Amino acid sequence: MAPTPSPRATSTAPAGPVAVPPALRRLQLGFRLLSAVSTRLAFRAAWRVFTTPRRLLPKKWEAAALQEARGFAVPFGAGALAAYEWGAAAAPTVLLVHGWEHRASFWGAFARGLVAAGYRVVAFDGPAHGASPGRRTTLPEYGAAVQAVAEAVGPVWGVVAHSFGAAATAGLPVSFNGGQALPRLVLLSVPGSTPAVFQRFAELLQLSDLVLSHLLAFVEARGGRQVESFSLTRPGHAVPARRALLFHDQADDTIPFAEAEAIARHWPGLDFRPTTGLGHNRIMRDAAVIGQAVAFLRADEAGN
Repeated sequence: MAPTPSPRATSTAPAGPVAVPPALRRLQLGFRLLSAVSTRLAFRAAWRVFTTPRRLLPKKWEAAALQEARGFAVPFGAGALAAYEWGAAAAPTVLLVHGWEHRASFWGAFARGLVAAGYRVVAFDGPAHGASPGRRTTLPEYGAAVQAVAEAVGPVWGVVAHSFGAAATAGLPVSFNGGQALPRLVLLSVPGSTPAVFQRFAELLQLSDLVLSHLLAFVEARGGRQVESFSLTRPGHAVPARRALLFHDQADDTIPFAEAEAIARHWPGLDFRPTTGLGHNRIMRDAAVIGQAVAFLRADEAGN
């Protein structure tokens, strides 16, 4: 399930008309033409786009993040997920779950902070991401991958998850430690409403209401559950942790801040900490966020 970023380049761009990238304009035109021919064909093409992450070129700082890691593989389906480990093997384990079109190496700053605090850190490339196989993936498949890694490396002391990875971890939800409650869960920039994700995707590509209806009906028929059942804003939604911390930036132009506020209203006991000026991705590398997350994990370790 792809997050649907705004065409605006940054959260600090001046107000006014937003320039639509040429590639997006062509995609929008293609879907308008395809919808005029066949709603079903447009739905199939939309589903393909929705479930196909781009393999982005590595950023300069990613290689350094993996240099100190020990690589290993986690069996998954007919293949194996690429996984990485930092820190002492006997230390409490913190699992890092990346978001859409990211990979384990995006967690370099977080991994360093957690290792310095005395944790064993595990991260992995999700299906169709990074060095893991596949070309397409879905929220349930991604959640199954989180489950596979958790079972392979457990017991897990805490999980830090971003965006799509956070939705898979807490929205399905994933079961940890043989069904025991996870001591700590840290969520970054997580979407609150699954239907809203589809709505933003439809608006981005200018899909018709009929195509959107086909998408939602297909997801529900395939998964055997309502799309809304994955939402963290749904009252009574079960979560896999005793205590949870949510960071969300007020300038996030991918997942609206209002969704984080809605999660906080519907999740009793959630520790909600808004940030300012970090956007959707820099929140993963911010020293203050990392420091607060480490303190949150340590507080549980001390029995508080």
